[in-house]
Amino acid sequence: MTIKKIQPDKAKLNQIVADARRNQELREQSYRGQALKLYPWVCGRCTREFDHKNLAELTVHHKNHNHDDNPSDGSNWELLCIYCHDNEHARYEETRFGNQSAGKASSPVATHNPFADLKALMGKK
Repeated sequence: MTIKKIQPDKAKLNQIVADARRNQELREQSYRGQALKLYPWVCGRCTREFDHKNLAELTVHHKNHNHDDNPSDGSNWELLCIYCHDNEHARYEETRFGNQSAGKASSPVATHNPFADLKALMGKK
């Protein structure tokens, strides 16, 4: 029994390559693509370095939090790893909205001390 070799469809392969190149060009035109060309692949906070293998974990952070403000010189961007980026947005939300419990009445303070009589209880042995 012989195994039949299937010849790949060259037109289909050429189309796949053309699509991949077009998509790459579109990505490079995006602000992320521009930022990756402008800046070294290092997180601006924790200084973690990135390469092609883990580049998906490097994000573009808008310094003024306006995602429509994308100057071509990159002055509103900084590269942050996903962890530092999440942390930055959490800090921004805290300063923007403040502590939600600040406007509410404070919860009652605990007055019971479970260890108040511990020494006396230990001495009874």
